[in-house]
Amino acid sequence: MQKKVLVTAGPTREAIDPVRYISNKSSGKTGYAIANEFVLQGASVRLVSGPVSVEKPALVEIIDVETAEQMKKAIFENYEWADIVIMAAAVADFKPKLAAKQKIKKSSELTIELEKTSDILEELGKNKKHQRLVGFALETENLLENAEKKLKEKNLDLVIANNEKAINSKKADFVFVDNSGTEELKSISKEELAKKIAKRFL
Repeated sequence: MQKKVLVTAGPTREAIDPVRYISNKSSGKTGYAIANEFVLQGASVRLVSGPVSVEKPALVEIIDVETAEQMKKAIFENYEWADIVIMAAAVADFKPKLAAKQKIKKSSELTIELEKTSDILEELGKNKKHQRLVGFALETENLLENAEKKLKEKNLDLVIANNEKAINSKKADFVFVDNSGTEELKSISKEELAKKIAKRFL
């Protein structure tokens, strides 16, 4: 039976005014590599993508979004459909409390008040039925400890942990963390990582 896989990729953008936004360094390449690999393995794949400059994989249904709220909506609209959900997107943790309607003029000082965005992964974990749920944990310290905490607190089946060196690099170290233990993957490409993930679930 063909597996149905929902993947997220890229950053989100949270508006400060009509021309400025808060975002992050995510390229989307990891999520796109994962989507591509699952298609090659015969799965039906939907990809919810933030704004990226990555070649679109063939045979993948792409849902383009910009903000964290749009990403959340698209994910939940496709959650029931999915057998496997892989949250590779770097969703903004914060957004401006109020976005200006007009371009903010340059001044000596500007203070922007931020508020938290929804924790999409936590909500997916709470609403999980038949799905296998995979999250990423980018940590600058206490990598394993934080990944194990995320696995339990968010009701995940697998956490893929890495550090900031993985951002926009061709090869990086990753750790797979699940309820049976950990598996370290040293200096692998995004394509090799995608193959390892697909092998676990197909």
